[in-house]
Amino acid sequence: MSYAFTDTHCHFDFPPFTGHEAESLTRAASAGVQRIIVPTVTADRFARVLRLAQDHAPLFAALGLHPLYIAQHHEPQLDQLATLLAERPRKLVAVGEIGLDLYMDNPQFERQQSVLQAQLKLAKQHDLPVILHSRRTHDQLAAALRRMQLPRRGVVHGFAGSLSQAQAFIRLGYYIGVGGTITYERAQKTRGVMAQLPLEALLLETDAPDMPLAGYQGQPNRPERAAEVFQTLCELRPEPADEIAAHLQRNTQALFAMPD
Repeated sequence: MSYAFTDTHCHFDFPPFTGHEAESLTRAASAGVQRIIVPTVTADRFARVLRLAQDHAPLFAALGLHPLYIAQHHEPQLDQLATLLAERPRKLVAVGEIGLDLYMDNPQFERQQSVLQAQLKLAKQHDLPVILHSRRTHDQLAAALRRMQLPRRGVVHGFAGSLSQAQAFIRLGYYIGVGGTITYERAQKTRGVMAQLPLEALLLETDAPDMPLAGYQGQPNRPERAAEVFQTLCELRPEPADEIAAHLQRNTQALFAMPD
C-alpha cells in the first residue's frame, strides 16, 4: 500500500538539490513524499527559500535564524525577518529553524537565547508555529517555551533526547520530529522514545541533506528517504502502518495549516 508523506524539515535550498529541483521533487513524489517544508538558517537564504516555495507546488517555506550561525544574526537580520513575516507570503507556514545549541564551539549562549526570544515573539505576534533546533539544551528550550506561551506551538525537530524531555515538550503542546536517527540500531534510546510517544505528537522529517539514514552514511540525505524513516517507525510501533501514516499527515496539517 502506498502512503502520502510530508517531509517537515528539509534544507532544499542547499546542494545537492540546487539546480536539480525538479528531478529531486520527482524522486520525492515517487516515494510518496508529496510536500516538503524548507526552513532557513540565515537571513541571506530568506529570498531563495520563498522563491523555491513560490516556484514549486510541493515546497513550503519557514523563515528563521538558526543558532549554529549565531555570529551572522544581528538586529538588521531580525528586522528583515519581521518585515517578511508581516508580509505573510502565501506559502510561509512557520518561523524556523530557530532554537538553542550547546554542542557547537563558542556557543555565545546568551546571544542565542536573546535571538531565540526575539523570534519566539515574532512567531507569537504573527500567529505562526515554530520549527525548533535543540542540542544539549532541551531543558533550557522547554523553559523558554513555557514562558512565551505561543498560541500555535511548534515542533522540536530531529529529537534525540530522553523520554521525559520529549514528554515535557508534548505537555507544552509541541510536536516531536522523527528523523533518520531511528534507522540506526545503536540509537536505542531514541528508538525507544519514538516507540512510546503518542502518535498524536509525531511528525516525519529528514533534515536533508544532513542526518543520513543507516546504510547511506557519507551520502547527502534526501527527502524521499522520509518514506524509509516511516518504515522504521512502523517497525518500532504497535499500530498498523495506515494508522501511523494518517496520524503523521493529520499532525502536519494541524500544526502548519499548509494551503492547498
